[in-house]
Amino acid sequence: MPDRVLFRGGHVLSMDPSIGDVFGGDVLVEDGCIAAVDHAIDVGDAEIVDTTDCIVIPGFVDSHRHTWETVIRGIAPDVSLAGYFEIVLDQLAPAYRPEDVYAGNYLGALEAIDAGVTTLLDWSHINNTPAHSDEAIRGLRDAGLRAVYCYGNPNTSLADWWYESTLGTPEDVRRVRDQYFSSDDGLITLAMGTRGPGFCTPEIVKHDWELARDIGAPISVHVGMGPYAGRFSMVSRLNELGLLGPDTTYIHCNYLSDEEFRLIADTGGKVSIAPSVEMAMGHGTPPTAKALAHGLRPSLSIDVVTTVPGDMFTQMRFLFASDRLLAHEAAFAAGNEEEPKLLTSREVLEFATIEGARVCGIDERTGSLTPGKRADLVVIRCDHSNTYPVIDPVSTVVHQADTRNVDTVMVDGRFVKREGALVDAELRRARDLAATSLEYLLGHTTIEPNWVQSAGRSPVAHSH
Repeated sequence: MPDRVLFRGGHVLSMDPSIGDVFGGDVLVEDGCIAAVDHAIDVGDAEIVDTTDCIVIPGFVDSHRHTWETVIRGIAPDVSLAGYFEIVLDQLAPAYRPEDVYAGNYLGALEAIDAGVTTLLDWSHINNTPAHSDEAIRGLRDAGLRAVYCYGNPNTSLADWWYESTLGTPEDVRRVRDQYFSSDDGLITLAMGTRGPGFCTPEIVKHDWELARDIGAPISVHVGMGPYAGRFSMVSRLNELGLLGPDTTYIHCNYLSDEEFRLIADTGGKVSIAPSVEMAMGHGTPPTAKALAHGLRPSLSIDVVTTVPGDMFTQMRFLFASDRLLAHEAAFAAGNEEEPKLLTSREVLEFATIEGARVCGIDERTGSLTPGKRADLVVIRCDHSNTYPVIDPVSTVVHQADTRNVDTVMVDGRFVKREGALVDAELRRARDLAATSLEYLLGHTTIEPNWVQSAGRSPVAHSH
């Protein structure tokens, strides 16, 4: 890998207000870092990557994905959240072997890279044994993307680990911290996923929060997803327990009260929204406007590919459309003939990049094309039928582009996708591992995919 790479002549969306947009600009990468962003940078021995007719952006940041579920992609497209709990967490998760977790994480991380996601927070609630954790981390490492490994609870039994659970997060997380994350400066860092009030007893809630803080791991928790969880008043109960803090990210937040949003903001908390899943599975309306009203700039996430696509383009469009729909309807209902204040395309792109990095606690090293940050960037081709012509590059990224336009991806100064193809990735092996896992796991669910019923063929056969 060359020490110096110059991306020349592209429409650069730096997502850094001090730099702004540089049309027909250059991005210089040196020793894995962004060295300069400007017009006509003079370089000597740098490798030149021609980005004429392309848009150069910082890599997307997915702040919450259950990556282990990639091997059961699309298995539950029509279910609500309750159906997901029954099929995925109660039937399939207990059957997962360590090799199935590796297969899911490796293929899922490659999928993320292919779609321009350079940072992935892997919310891993499949730590059924220490080997499951080891294989989850290995899958992320083998793929080569930047990741936050978010150590969650096991899922060996829905009755044991949810619904007023009395089981705390395993102490094995201390081994994981010592063995893999003795430093917080690596390409993969550690966080801890917790269940929160309503899903475990107050004593276990306190145990998990104290464990996370004792090992120095940021906390991520699902709250207010659906009216059932909304009744728990999870943020208010966390406040009563004295556990709110700036180290915590609150996922979904669809059924939070204004007071709960205020509590998050006042204690420095962060918010992650998964708009596609939230609208499809009954979590509730994506709470973008409510978060912004309290000064909380959200990040975006995929959540589960069992039900929704695994790319950030889909999430940006769902968020943009849902928030503007609500604003228009509220203005109409109030009899306001003036156009309401509307979410902008640039704000949505910020949520998918720099705000995602901030929510993941790594904005000092990624999320914008700022000199000194690590070189995590994406080149989007604009000579395809769906991206030409370019009038507004932000509009092109947020509203017109999709995964087919992701031409080149760099993570930490290393090419992981180039000229439309993954680099040093064993995609065929990843597919075969996933197919083998799927064939095994289908024996542990009442769900039988339509193609199995009609063709009588194994998923392994389908992978070849």
